[in-house]
Amino acid sequence: MSFWENFWEILWWSFCAFVFFAYLFAIFAVIVDLFRDHKLSGWWKAVWIVFLIFLPFLSLLVYLAARGEGMARRSMDRAGRDQTEVNGYFRHTASVSPSDEISNAKALLDAGTISAAEFDRIRSRVVR
Repeated sequence: MSFWENFWEILWWSFCAFVFFAYLFAIFAVIVDLFRDHKLSGWWKAVWIVFLIFLPFLSLLVYLAARGEGMARRSMDRAGRDQTEVNGYFRHTASVSPSDEISNAKALLDAGTISAAEFDRIRSRVVR
């Protein structure tokens, strides 16, 4: 086999693998969206799953055509909620001062929840 025949065969198999994994990703995205949609009843979810099992390619195309806009909206809503949670976490952790953290650790030490070694480790981490 020549170099070019080998090259085109490798390229063809790479393309087929890409298409296959893209297809699996799309099926997975549809299944996740089905269970993320709280307005869709359980029976309709079951019907979509059955169609995805027995007619996967056709069901995937129909789902994306019929419910693609809602799928994108639910995905954006989820990303917005996740970003809000991350921002809240960063605001909370940034608002805790080192002296507050040391006093909280001291209260835990006095209550017997943590050992003196753990308190020293927390204090040395905060003081850095």
